[in-house]
Amino acid sequence: MGEDNNRNLFIALGLVLVIMLVYQWLVLGPAAERQQAELAAQQALEEVASGTDGMQIPSAQAPSGMTRETALGSVERIRIDAPGIVGSLALEGARIDDISLRRHATSVEDDSPVALLNPRGSEGAFYVNDGWVGAIDGNDIDDLPGNLTQWQLVSGSTLTPDTPVVLEHESASGLHFRRQISIDENYLFTVQDTVTNGGSDAVALRRYGRVRHLGLPDDLVRNMASFEGAMAMIDGRLERRKFTDMDDLVDAPCIDRRNCSNETDQAEGTGGWVGITERYWMAAAIPEQGREILATFDGQERGEDDAYDAYYVEQPEVLAAGGTRVSTAYVFAGAKELDVLQHVQNDIGVMKFDMAINWGWLWFLVRPFVWALHMLEGLTGHFGLAILALTLVVKLIMFPLANRSYASMAKMKLVQPKMQEIRERYASDQQKQQQAMMDLYRKEKINPLAGCLPMLPTIPIFFALYQTLFNAIEMRHQPFFGWISDMSARDPLMIGNLFGLLPYDPLAVPVLGVVLGLGLWPIIMGITMAAQQALNPPPPDPTQAKIFAFLPVIFTFVLAGFPAGLVIYYAWNNALTVLQQYVIMRRHGNETQFDKLIAHLRGKLSGKDS
Repeated sequence: MGEDNNRNLFIALGLVLVIMLVYQWLVLGPAAERQQAELAAQQALEEVASGTDGMQIPSAQAPSGMTRETALGSVERIRIDAPGIVGSLALEGARIDDISLRRHATSVEDDSPVALLNPRGSEGAFYVNDGWVGAIDGNDIDDLPGNLTQWQLVSGSTLTPDTPVVLEHESASGLHFRRQISIDENYLFTVQDTVTNGGSDAVALRRYGRVRHLGLPDDLVRNMASFEGAMAMIDGRLERRKFTDMDDLVDAPCIDRRNCSNETDQAEGTGGWVGITERYWMAAAIPEQGREILATFDGQERGEDDAYDAYYVEQPEVLAAGGTRVSTAYVFAGAKELDVLQHVQNDIGVMKFDMAINWGWLWFLVRPFVWALHMLEGLTGHFGLAILALTLVVKLIMFPLANRSYASMAKMKLVQPKMQEIRERYASDQQKQQQAMMDLYRKEKINPLAGCLPMLPTIPIFFALYQTLFNAIEMRHQPFFGWISDMSARDPLMIGNLFGLLPYDPLAVPVLGVVLGLGLWPIIMGITMAAQQALNPPPPDPTQAKIFAFLPVIFTFVLAGFPAGLVIYYAWNNALTVLQQYVIMRRHGNETQFDKLIAHLRGKLSGKDS
């Protein structure tokens, strides 16, 4: 027994040793390699921040926790005063970091301009900077203009569409940078750099542009129709990363191409742009469209909030001693208004810039709908009327298919008594029941699928209109008739505040807020949906019938949190469907639930009068 115990002990020790070796090989070893990679990545970041060459653009730990006002006052600034924008840019780094949008109010109650860009060091910092780095394998170049470079103001005191400003910077290596910044009537900055090599050696330079967003937006939209995060259009290809999907970039910074965690972290090609977008707004850095660039999505740890970056770096270009190079880049910081985006795309030549709007996978339908909404708004002078008119136009286009579907439903409803009789007669024999049903369909010349198939094309149209209205900046803060002052917000008249009579927010009530927050327009929508279902033939299965009967209630609660403009569209669409379906049903001799209700009410009134 002693020998057996010793043998078992040696076997156990051997197994433990094997397990430890395997664990070291599969777990501890890779973990150590990852730790070394992270240390190397951090070292690379520090080296790049101090001015050495590398793939990463210059970066440095920013102060944090300052108020917006304190951050604005911490550096010297140049005022920006344009029709679409008011704000300032920092002479430190020539950062465009203080932008408010004059044509868009903060809220219905607060008409102050929307603050889009916030300065470095403030909570929710969001800014764009443009700079230069050396080539990867070139000589070190001292003091290239980056995020912390102190530029000198040469001319201009206020940046307006008529008065550009000119800045200068002299590097220790003899490179002279002269930067002219101008702005158009909307949201586009033109940043033209003239670089003169006053040194004795040729140098290789690469221009970069970066958009940085600190933390997640306060009003981050988590919706399938919305996209908020980093975007890059490279060589005609659109690359995107949502804010919520960028945490792995913070864990593994994209120092060089071999360390990128996903193939979408970097893309290279000719022309394009990079940016960070929210639902209605975007900041973008745009290079010269003919140049080869490398675009990168990246993340950095910055205190409590992570920093999310989208930037491009141009391919290096050698500047001979005594030579001069002129380079033009652009910065967009504003609202995603379609006509403005298309002006930048068509007149400035920026590749597919209107793709900043989230067209979705049904883009081939959404684009015509957006165009139609713009046209109808111009004709009616009211975005709410444009929604109603567009719904009516779509209904007219789809009328032949819908007419065929509702006619089939009407025929199905006429034979409901015969179908019920067959179910009762062959209740115990499903095969005979199905055969009798098929015979009835042939005799009455009814196709049971005819009522469904013509409706299939309406499904993508429904979702495309939803995508259109959800992202339409034209609907933001636009009133509808009655109590709706902002069609992009939920209905303010709710059950919990007695439809506006009580001055409190029902949504703040725990648990019951779901019911108390039910608005008037969602209730109207639910009624129209129930009316539409009342005109349809009931499902043969009683359980299915109960489920379908409960759907209007479910959709009423689901749509309660949707923007009022979307709920109005659904209610109006349902109302048109009910009207169309009722006319077709009556034309085929069906007595609808409405007819029965009207007859019942007439009987009641007649009895009362007598």
